[in-house]
Amino acid sequence: MGKRQEQFSGTRDVADSHKFDEARLEQYMLSHVEGFQGPLTVRQFRGGQSNPTYQLESPSGKYVLRRKPPGKLLKSAHAVDREFRVISALYGAGFPAPRPYVLCEDDEVVGTMFYIMECVEGRIFWDLDMPSLGKDERAAIYNNVNATIAQLHNFDYEQIGLSDYGKPGNYFARQISRWSKQYYASEIDQSVCMDKLIKWLPDNIPEDDSASVVHGDYRLDNMILHPTEPRVIAVLDWELSTIGHPLGDLTYHLMAWQMPDVGIGSMGLLGKDLSALGIPTEEDYVRLYCERTGREQGIPNRDFYSAFNFFKIAAILQGIAGRVRDGTASSAYAKQSGQAVDPLAQLGWSYAQKAGATN
Repeated sequence: MGKRQEQFSGTRDVADSHKFDEARLEQYMLSHVEGFQGPLTVRQFRGGQSNPTYQLESPSGKYVLRRKPPGKLLKSAHAVDREFRVISALYGAGFPAPRPYVLCEDDEVVGTMFYIMECVEGRIFWDLDMPSLGKDERAAIYNNVNATIAQLHNFDYEQIGLSDYGKPGNYFARQISRWSKQYYASEIDQSVCMDKLIKWLPDNIPEDDSASVVHGDYRLDNMILHPTEPRVIAVLDWELSTIGHPLGDLTYHLMAWQMPDVGIGSMGLLGKDLSALGIPTEEDYVRLYCERTGREQGIPNRDFYSAFNFFKIAAILQGIAGRVRDGTASSAYAKQSGQAVDPLAQLGWSYAQKAGATN
């Protein structure tokens, strides 16, 4: 078992800061969750979610509850109501999302807004090379993960009821502006490469202005695989989803192939013998996606998208480091986050240079 697999798998007792009145929740479920029967047992998942996530066990089966964290939050963060809306639309359209049961906007029940969905039983892999599996199964899983993101991007978002789920168009311009502001608001040590990226990116956005539902954090550890078959049965953690650019979503996912070890726990595929593992190369993976989404020309300007994604990750990590400086985040992980900002910015700038940036 890989280190991350061991660290994040399974459930634990509910953390003191995330406890709530379980009897009150049980009463709520009796009247709002079809087929539910008590008594209720509550455990908390170990995995690193920003929204506390619980396993609810009862005689009628297992369920999952996701809630806003308690305490003071950024206005648009932890929008579990948006998560509930998007999984409801996608589940109804035949996408592998968990069955949604109920959204509760009444803070009195567990202390914050929450929703309940089915507990999908299967496998979650925290290590991208899935060391416990054989070559053929790895190949089949990566093929299905690719088919699943293609299916998501092929949906007509208006047709499935998500026409007002986000603003179509100008996705990269808005993202670059947002993350640049966040970066400078949190800046501790100057990164020359971040400054260069912030200047270069807005002037080099590709003309392709496609729009689709995007997941925003499409990674292997955000999905549940069938217990025995090599296929995705549930995509989880829709907190960053919106109507955005499909190529931004895909190329974020491609960082699995590009990410070096910069001390933030990222265990990428860079430098691994992909052929021996049965995992497709980045080029083969992109070609498969393009076949499935009708992009006959492939993906021009790929280096721009990679530069953008490393810029975005660096800005997010700078935000975490900034919260430590301001005393609103714990320091162990955050210190590592701050140290990773400049190496990631340098990597982003190297992709910008491949795309033609000169200084």
